[in-house]
Amino acid sequence: MTITVAVVGATGKMGQLASRLIEAADDLELVAALNSSSPLSAMDGVDVVLDVTVPAVSRGVVEYAVAHGINVLVGTSGWSSERIAGVERLIGADSEVGVIFVPNFSIGSVLATSFAVMAARFYDSIEIVEAHHASKLDSPSGTAVRTAELIGNARASIGPVIAPHADQRARGQQVSSVPIHSMRMQGVVAKQDVLFGGNGEVLTLSHETLSPSSYEMGILLGLRAAATARGITVGLDKLIDLN
Repeated sequence: MTITVAVVGATGKMGQLASRLIEAADDLELVAALNSSSPLSAMDGVDVVLDVTVPAVSRGVVEYAVAHGINVLVGTSGWSSERIAGVERLIGADSEVGVIFVPNFSIGSVLATSFAVMAARFYDSIEIVEAHHASKLDSPSGTAVRTAELIGNARASIGPVIAPHADQRARGQQVSSVPIHSMRMQGVVAKQDVLFGGNGEVLTLSHETLSPSSYEMGILLGLRAAATARGITVGLDKLIDLN
């Protein structure tokens, strides 16, 4: 079966990469490539919408697709747990529509976040430092927010991390009690360090994206999973076997 796809944000770097991957795949067909001036109705009738726009646009894309019964793969950053919960309410419990939110399409990033969640129960002092290219619009990144939220979930029975001097602006933005420090710099693609401070030691889990090609496997995996998705799925880790 061929999966028909509409890419929204097709003129951006991620949109161009995804479009090339779709056109090269035997089981995927690029039916529509939408830019900022395209009507959302151009996506009507496809199996999957890939949203790689910007945070201010993404919500409208997702809501339109859900309202028209189209499954969505969301690769746009900036979707917090609260915003995702709003989409879940929109879909409802018995919907035949599926939305997959992927903060990061890199397999290495997914593994690094999984390792961070494993370590979260053993350290009370945890902070995240993330860096992205200068043109990235949102901070902290969706990957950092997702990592912090999962760390918070893993520590639910233990309590929040130790984050002294939280009132000082230089201490970063707290997400699930975890301070996140964001850098936006030329020469950077994407990098995230999760630091764990313990008694006489510091553990650092680091992942760096050197090329957008690292997203290819995750994009294809997400598109194929989105075709049959139902309800809400958050994270590429839900689509791969980490056991």
